[in-house]
Amino acid sequence: MTDKPEIRCDGGEASDNPIFELMAEKKTEPPTVKERASRMFYDYVVVTGKIVLSDVRTVIGLSIITAIILMGTVGPHFVTKPLIGMYPSDIGPFQSTEFILGTDKNGQSIAAQIVYATPAMLKMALSGAVVATGIGVLIGTTAGYKGGKVDTVLMTFTDIVLTMPGLPLIILLAAIYQPKNPFVVGFILAIDNWPGLARKLRSQVLTIREESYVEASRTMGFSSKEILRGDIVPQLMPYITINSANAARGVIFESVGLYYIGVLPFTTVNWGVMMKMAYDNFAVTNWHLRGHWLWFPMLTLLALSIGLILFSQGMDRVFNPRLRARHSSKSSDDDGDEPSHISP
Repeated sequence: MTDKPEIRCDGGEASDNPIFELMAEKKTEPPTVKERASRMFYDYVVVTGKIVLSDVRTVIGLSIITAIILMGTVGPHFVTKPLIGMYPSDIGPFQSTEFILGTDKNGQSIAAQIVYATPAMLKMALSGAVVATGIGVLIGTTAGYKGGKVDTVLMTFTDIVLTMPGLPLIILLAAIYQPKNPFVVGFILAIDNWPGLARKLRSQVLTIREESYVEASRTMGFSSKEILRGDIVPQLMPYITINSANAARGVIFESVGLYYIGVLPFTTVNWGVMMKMAYDNFAVTNWHLRGHWLWFPMLTLLALSIGLILFSQGMDRVFNPRLRARHSSKSSDDDGDEPSHISP
C-alpha cells in the first residue's frame, strides 16, 4: 500500500525531489548584524582595495597624498621647528642630514619649513573641497531633481555667483577680514568654485531622475531627500569625487598665489611665502646659491597636484559598478563559494 502524495495548500502535490526539500529547509531569516557588517566590509573595503591596487595611477596618487598627509600630521612631531640662525645660511641640498634640503638666507632648514607649512595647506584644501563640493552637490542635485520654480531660483542664484569676478571678490574679502585661520582661508577661496559643479550636476540629475529605479522609488512613496540620497547621489559619486580633488587642488594653488603676492597675511610658514621670500632674495638670478629655496616648495606643490589628479582619475574606476562586479565575481570564483557580499 503506497502513501498518498501530500496535498499542497495551492491544490498541487508536494514533490519528492530533494532539491525542493533543501530549498524549503533553507533559512529565510534576515541577516544578523555580524553578517551585515561582514558584507559591508567586503563591499567597501576588500573590493575597493582590489580595484585600487589594480590601477597604477591610483596607487601612485594615493601614495603621494598619503605621504603629504603624514608629513603634515606626523612630521611636525619629529622635525625641529625652523628658527632664524639655527644653521649656516645658504647651504645647498644634500650636504647634511640635519637640513637635507639645505638652508635659506636666514639659516632656516628648507625641509623643516616645508613640513611645518603642510598642516595649514591641508586644512585649507580640506575646507575648500568640503565647502565647494557640498554647496555644489546640494544646489545642483536639488535643482535638477525638483525642477520648476526651485530649479529656476537655484540656477539664477548660481548664475549670479558664476558671473561674479572671483579673484577681485576673494581679494576684497581677504582684505576686509584678514583671515588667519587656514579653514577660513579655504572657505573664502571656495566661494567661487562651486557654481560650475552645481551646473554640471544639475544636467546629470535631469537625466538620472527619469530612470526606472527612480520612478520606482517615487511610486513606493520615498521622499525627495531619500531618493536623492539613495538613488541619485551614489550614481554621481565618481564625478563628485573627481571634482572634490580638483577643488582641493584649486584652493591650494590659489592660496599659494595669494600668499605669494601678499594678499593673505603672513601668519605662518607657507609654500607661497617661501617662494615669495626666495624670489625677493634673488633665488632666480642667483639660482646656484639659493635656487633650492625656490625649487623645493615648488616641487612639493607640483607633487601634491599630481597626486590629486591621479587619485581623482582612479576614483572613476573605484565607483564603476561593472568593475566592482567583476572583482567580486573573481573573488567568488577563487573561493569556490557563493560571494558573501550579495544581499539576500
